Amino acid sequence: MCTRFVYNGKDTIVGFNFEIDLDEWNHKIIKGKDMFAIGILMSDHQYHTFHGVNKNGNVGTLLYVNGNEKGKYSTEGHPITIADLTESFIHGKITLDDALYIVQNQRIVYAKDTTMQAMLSDKMGRTLIIEPGIGYCLQIQRYTLITNYSVLKPEMTKSFIVFGDDRFERTQEQLEQQNSDFSVGDAMNLLKSVKQEGLWATRLSFVYSVKENKVYYVKNNHFEKVMVHNF
Repeated sequence: MCTRFVYNGKDTIVGFNFEIDLDEWNHKIIKGKDMFAIGILMSDHQYHTFHGVNKNGNVGTLLYVNGNEKGKYSTEGHPITIADLTESFIHGKITLDDALYIVQNQRIVYAKDTTMQAMLSDKMGRTLIIEPGIGYCLQIQRYTLITNYSVLKPEMTKSFIVFGDDRFERTQEQLEQQNSDFSVGDAMNLLKSVKQEGLWATRLSFVYSVKENKVYYVKNNHFEKVMVHNF
């Protein structure tokens, strides 16, 4: 479970709620002069940075999605996994234009360990949604939003929607009401309003301001304790 959006106003604001089952996954915050990221411990015993911000304005996030056969992990034909692509973007090894070229010219598959879809964005407010086995979409508009279901072909994951999970609709409704003054504080309030509790509780929320080039974040829904990471 996760919620991710980009809002383009006077500032480009990125918001992300990271939700994970602690019985299944280990994670930690990774902070450096060039990157702020959430590391996930994977089967190779390494913490992989599947969600994060680079000081160059690249923001990448992977969101769990029920997989489809066309996007399944494979090594046949030397495809690129969505995980490797997203990590390269977060680490600043590729630009959004590079990522677009890759998805246009190579097959993108799920990671070996799990099925995920991605949203990548840059400092210009452009977003690239990549759904393995389904497709991709590059756009720049007032806002872009994704949760844990397909936005390119919603009918493909509609049957997997968890009863009562209306995070997408509630976030969309609030984004529709915003104007060009949408701020870091507004984004934090929005993330707080759609936070999760229980097994898949929100473990970390972050907001990135392109204009300030700062990441504001809170742990475990303690929205009264906002911390800041400066690049």
